[in-house]
Amino acid sequence: MKKEYIIPIFVPHLGCPHTCTFCNQKEISGQTKQVTAKDVKETIDYYLKNFKDNSKYVEVAFFGGSFTGIEEKVQNELLEAVQEYIENGKVNSIRISTRPDYINKDILKRLKKYHVKTIELGVQSTNNYILAKCQRGHTFEDVKKASKLIRWNGFILGHQMMIGLPESTKLDEINTAKELIKLKPKIVRIYPVLVVKNTRLVEEYEKGEYIPLTIEQAVERSKEIMRLFNRAKIEVIRIGLQNTQEITDPSIENSQVVAGPYHPAFRQLVESSMWYDEIVRKIKQYNVKVMQVTIKANPENVNNIIGHKKENILKLKEIYDVDVRIKPDESIKNGKFEIEIDKTYEDILEELKEKSQNRK
Repeated sequence: MKKEYIIPIFVPHLGCPHTCTFCNQKEISGQTKQVTAKDVKETIDYYLKNFKDNSKYVEVAFFGGSFTGIEEKVQNELLEAVQEYIENGKVNSIRISTRPDYINKDILKRLKKYHVKTIELGVQSTNNYILAKCQRGHTFEDVKKASKLIRWNGFILGHQMMIGLPESTKLDEINTAKELIKLKPKIVRIYPVLVVKNTRLVEEYEKGEYIPLTIEQAVERSKEIMRLFNRAKIEVIRIGLQNTQEITDPSIENSQVVAGPYHPAFRQLVESSMWYDEIVRKIKQYNVKVMQVTIKANPENVNNIIGHKKENILKLKEIYDVDVRIKPDESIKNGKFEIEIDKTYEDILEELKEKSQNRK
């Protein structure tokens, strides 16, 4: 299987007539100047030089949220800049992200001509009240229409949703995930809302009108949503914004994040918490008081089972008084694990009983 490489090219705000309350793409991407065809080629050349694997799948990704809202001439220039790399086999395809209300048959026909393979829609929520509250400028009806058009025209459909939007509840977000599943995307991204400088949301936050999620709340909500997508066999390709010089801990100088559930390893927090829940569920199935267990798992899953900074191991000891040993085992399927009970408190009682009898 070929390893996939993404060459990211950010096109901040260009083409978007709306300013969502939570959004400032220039701050998030750290990029203020508009991208040209020359920039595209230089970026591709830079990344290709640093890719070591010869057997690879390379995709150029235009991020920024409103690619198909850009002036058509500029869109074509940016897409055209990639074509020579596709023709010589150095790049395999193109991915774009855009708004649901900027998709139609003519746009898709043109994107197909330029070897665009994947189209991600910035959905954020399927609740029209919340979309209006955030000044998104589109409705869920737009999402449904665009999603169907994208799939019917042979593109890979991706969705992006957010948790912690103003007035959005846990139930709203679960309902958003359920509605998106019905539209059959192949991939999704889940982004907890961060309060970023120079946005309307930061004003609401400073007035006390908006309270961001804590990291713990964001993990709990993301976890439930991820389970829904996992059951539907929809790949969650990202949880949380990527860590950059601009998107980092609010306490760090020059960070553009004012508040919110930022964590550099947010996905690991979510996945580790999911593993923890499953381990606890299995341990509770045993009708004995467990003292020590060995967990056998695929090496790829070991870090998440242990948890960020050994959080899962420490919690199991603190809350359930269970000592855990981890044993990597390549024969265990990725995503699965086995538990062996090494010692129970009944074993200890038996040992004490035997010692007592021996003394007699």
